[in-house]
Amino acid sequence: MAHSLSAKKRVRVAAAKTLRNTMIKSALKTTLKKFHAAVEAGNKEEAAVSFKSAVKALDMAASKGILHKNNAANKKSKLAAKLNNMA
Repeated sequence: MAHSLSAKKRVRVAAAKTLRNTMIKSALKTTLKKFHAAVEAGNKEEAAVSFKSAVKALDMAASKGILHKNNAANKKSKLAAKLNNMA
């Protein structure tokens, strides 16, 4: 257990950041699942809309430091290829 004030504050800050990171990761996973579901269903219009939201979520996660920028770019590239191969 933390004793000093600064150590107690670090515990509080870490808990708040962990909660924020978990929320962003969860939202990211949900948007990716929606995109993959639209692709599996063959719905090109819905897939295009969910692709935009997935790219935005990936960019936000990369900017917050939850994903590495190269990891986000790799995921976006794979999503774009999947969308383009739907034809």
